Amino acid sequence: MNAINVIAPYKYLDMWVFDDPSVGLKQEPFVSGADRMIDRVVAKIPKADKGFIMLFAETAFPGHQLRLEWRRKDGSGNWYFSPQLSMEGWLCPALLKYFPEPPKELYVQVKPKSS
Repeated sequence: MNAINVIAPYKYLDMWVFDDPSVGLKQEPFVSGADRMIDRVVAKIPKADKGFIMLFAETAFPGHQLRLEWRRKDGSGNWYFSPQLSMEGWLCPALLKYFPEPPKELYVQVKPKSS
């Protein structure tokens, strides 16, 4: 497992999704608040809907912008809260493609794709 993971979310059918062939995911959607969190955090990234870079890890790393705190399990996914955004979002079981169990904290950085 990587210490820092990287994906490139983009909009498809008006939803934030991402592909990661290395773990068998294609157009995996962000839903139930996670999508609204992304809307807020990429608001200043030009053409974010065409794709942006998202780095995430269970430990803090230089340049992270958000800390997500695990709140509770719900169905097959988990709810996380962002103190910086004062928002909560649900992360689906795809999270377990990157971590053996839901991390108590997630650290996230978003940035534009290079042209």
